[in-house]
Amino acid sequence: MSLSHRQAHKLGETVPSPHFFDALAAHARRRPDQVALIRGERQVTYRRLVGLAEELAGTLDGLGLDRRQPLCVPAHKTPETIALLIGAFRAGYAALAPSPELGSAARTALAAQARCSRTLTVDDQGVLDIAPVVPDEQAARDFDTADPAAAPLLLTTSGSTGTPKIVPVPGDGFDRFADWATGRFRLTEQDTLLSYAPLNFDLSLLDVWTALRLGARAVLVEQEFSADARRLQDLITRHEVTFVQGVPMLHRLLAQDGAVHPTVRTVIFTGDALPKALLRQLGTTFPGAAFHNVFGCTETNDSFLYDADPEDAGDQTPIGRPLPGVRALLLDGEGRVLDGPGTGELLVTTPFQTSGYLQRSRNEGVFVAAPDSGDEVFYRTGDLVTRDADGLHWLQGRTDFQVKVRGVRTNVQEVENVLAAHPEVAEAAVVAIPDPEAGYRLHAQVTRRPGTSLSSLRLRSHSAERLPRHAIPSSVHVGDAPLPRTSTGKPDRNLIKAARQKGNPA
Repeated sequence: MSLSHRQAHKLGETVPSPHFFDALAAHARRRPDQVALIRGERQVTYRRLVGLAEELAGTLDGLGLDRRQPLCVPAHKTPETIALLIGAFRAGYAALAPSPELGSAARTALAAQARCSRTLTVDDQGVLDIAPVVPDEQAARDFDTADPAAAPLLLTTSGSTGTPKIVPVPGDGFDRFADWATGRFRLTEQDTLLSYAPLNFDLSLLDVWTALRLGARAVLVEQEFSADARRLQDLITRHEVTFVQGVPMLHRLLAQDGAVHPTVRTVIFTGDALPKALLRQLGTTFPGAAFHNVFGCTETNDSFLYDADPEDAGDQTPIGRPLPGVRALLLDGEGRVLDGPGTGELLVTTPFQTSGYLQRSRNEGVFVAAPDSGDEVFYRTGDLVTRDADGLHWLQGRTDFQVKVRGVRTNVQEVENVLAAHPEVAEAAVVAIPDPEAGYRLHAQVTRRPGTSLSSLRLRSHSAERLPRHAIPSSVHVGDAPLPRTSTGKPDRNLIKAARQKGNPA
């Protein structure tokens, strides 16, 4: 049975993103049996997705809740959770979508801060579970009230540097982003996108939400298989995936054992620096693909793009140039705007960015007036970036990755880049450990490439040839196990640091 005209009309008249809902209703009406989402052996059509979203929206309508209070929907990566989020938006609620891997105490705190009224989960049969959120005005006193008409989706940062921040995603900003991404990567309803990142991560705005707006297919990678190279490679082959986006770890797994994926035509790498050896390998792994380095953050969405050539890979891949509509400024150590080439902290303003964190006090000094007297609000990224004479931008690290080792200011990210450039290194992370004499000392944890015999002694020799003495890690652990990861797939440097301070590798 096809979607009724009543269902299609109801979904299409919805705010806050009419373009998204209009498109979704049209797909369900015109191509009801087109597969929208794939997870494991299950395939969910647009008819089923829209029908379930309408059913859930009707249930939420019947609860009589205050729509000024968001709903907390832990972002389990399932078709039913995606339908629940659509249903919540359809019913006029904002939805907080925290990582499902957060502990219950952290999730409870986030829900209270956002003034959520209920926590909702849905099982594989579409059965809704509803739990009340205990109000905590003390916890919420520094937080704005979410506006579902302006920002229906509330994402959170990874929390790798403390308590996760709540980031409202504006509906009109999403529409502008989806329009840009669809055109720039020539996406059509015939595409199949691999969705590797967690649903609570901003990458899902492209490989899930933009895919659905377009009428394409999204293949949802189950969390339990995120490090299973054979499983990931099988998903690419079986579903003839055409678009792959992810952190270097994903691309390393897809290239493992000499795998080749001829159906993929667009490859995006993001998150961490891609080692030169891996980029060159990807040219063979994806023989028909175009390669793009995309740079951004949850607060601004994508802001830079670089079209990479595996055959011309250098020791470092630039983050590229600002996207259309994006302005980027570099500030020197005195807070002055740099003109032309130079290195400084990156400030950006994008057509897609949030208006600020839900917690008001976290916005001060982060979302700032244009330093060059423009009208825009800029986001201080905390990234240290170099702009060359050709206008290309290169990420040097984080301003908070700068530590003093024996009195000398040292960029931890630069040390990581040197280690990662070794041909036998698969991935590397460097952390600064407090030291009573040196101020800080550097510790490196490295995963060697399969089949190699790299040792810490050889890696220290490699470092000594390329780094000043103070920047050579005082301790190096080389092993075969992958680095520990945060929920967003980045190396968990906090865990590496804590384990080292206890005397063990993470």
